[in-house]
Amino acid sequence: MRSIAIVRILVIVITLLSTWYFAERMFSSKWETRSLRDLFAENGVKEKKEKPKIHTKCGNEKECPENYFAFKLISGAANVVGPSMCLEDKIIMSSVQNNIGRGLNFALVNATTLQVLKTGHFDMYSGEINEMKKFLEPIKEGTLILIASFDDPATKLDDQTREILSSYGSSVAKNLGFRDSWVFVGGKGLKNKSPFEQHLKNDKENNKYDGWPEVLEMSGCIPKKMD
Repeated sequence: MRSIAIVRILVIVITLLSTWYFAERMFSSKWETRSLRDLFAENGVKEKKEKPKIHTKCGNEKECPENYFAFKLISGAANVVGPSMCLEDKIIMSSVQNNIGRGLNFALVNATTLQVLKTGHFDMYSGEINEMKKFLEPIKEGTLILIASFDDPATKLDDQTREILSSYGSSVAKNLGFRDSWVFVGGKGLKNKSPFEQHLKNDKENNKYDGWPEVLEMSGCIPKKMD
């Protein structure tokens, strides 16, 4: 009986010593505070790092290569918000610049130096078409012509003026209609049709606004010399 009691005591002592040893090992190590981010990372869920935003001229998707320049044209929205034009990261026409108006908005640019030669806007609903003809007649070869519509771009256009706009490389000018949306970049003396043109017909079944089509936004890179 005495030997059995001694064995029990030894078992109890060994158990206590073992429990103390493992408890000491466990709690003596430092517990690290882990954030949810760390826990997810350990389980293979890695947080996506946001790529730093790179500034591009006129807010375009890509930078333009050498000997090209960046542009962005935005047509007017119905008869409420006016158009805007950006050239090489500089706003050259907008409501803030206070140089836009209803109808057709023009910016004439030297294709070599990118100097803005002249801007103008002409009311194509109730204005005088001869005023626009006087604006267009002195344009020299090698001049870039940027155009953005606002409200109605076409009611006052006659065949002669449509022909002049077509000579700048437009594929749309001859068929431009009442309250159409139109943005265009062409040039005086251009031999081919310009690739920089967008057009939306005024169609009551598909118009985004009541009586007007959707806003057009066109951006890209233009060679400093367009043929």
